Amino acid sequence: MPNLKAIRDRIKSVKNTKKMTEAMRLVAAAKVRRAQEQVTATRPFADNLAQVLYGLKNRLKLEEADLPLLKQREIKCVGILVISGDRGLCGSYNTNVIKRAEQRAAELKSQGIDYVYVLVGRKAARYFTRREQPIDSTYTGLDQIPSASQASEIADELLSLFLSKIVDRVELVYTRFVSLISSKPVIQTLLPLIPQGLEALDDEIFRLTTRGGQLEVEREKVSTAPTTFSQDMIFEQDPVQILNALLPLYLNNQLLRALQEAAASELASRMMAMTNASDNASELIGTLTLSYNKARQAAITQEIMEVVAGANAL
Repeated sequence: MPNLKAIRDRIKSVKNTKKMTEAMRLVAAAKVRRAQEQVTATRPFADNLAQVLYGLKNRLKLEEADLPLLKQREIKCVGILVISGDRGLCGSYNTNVIKRAEQRAAELKSQGIDYVYVLVGRKAARYFTRREQPIDSTYTGLDQIPSASQASEIADELLSLFLSKIVDRVELVYTRFVSLISSKPVIQTLLPLIPQGLEALDDEIFRLTTRGGQLEVEREKVSTAPTTFSQDMIFEQDPVQILNALLPLYLNNQLLRALQEAAASELASRMMAMTNASDNASELIGTLTLSYNKARQAAITQEIMEVVAGANAL
């Protein structure tokens, strides 16, 4: 016969676990909202910067401008920036982005191109360090809601690698936020900046809302159509010098947006993982409660039978 005390203790343990997973789910949901607010807050600067670059692009032929960040070189070594999380309990978020980085490294190796990692997050740092992969630098302990200063620090390192010709191209591997239940590891070329990459397209942002007591994501198209400069506009400085100063800002902004997307993806993955854990705990509690009731009923029946048997014996 099952031990009733053991079943009671297990039910209590699972209930305590459910309380923790539910609390973690709520914390992740609140942080996803903060990530959305940050994306919205940084959007005006990003839009204005894209418009200025687009206007300068139309006034100049960037292909002919002598700008270091636009120079295409023979690819001998590629810097791979991998953005992962510092913590686990977020489903397959970290595993997927690490696997995508490994796939890209294998592709480069098959082409005879060297590579070096720049790693963001403890999970990627530990993984590639154990496997003795070439690592230039690591960044851990970043805020879960990334800041511009942190993005700038990473961008400075990437610029140093590219301008010193240690790497001839910098590629970014991060997780793009799709929805609360979906995220996609993607690769984006950061350096050299491609003129076509300065084209401003309609952007899309996500909004976390509640409907019918359930969390869901609404996606909204935001027009970022650039305005062209007047042909008679006179620049106080050489437009090439202006571009040379603005392109690093553009790189910082691109990196900040990637960090924000990755953070939102991690938080959404953690929220869904904790939701699934809470649901599984509820299901397990129901199964254990049923087992407890059956065992308790069997014990009562056994006691009644023993009383009746004793009475008959008398």
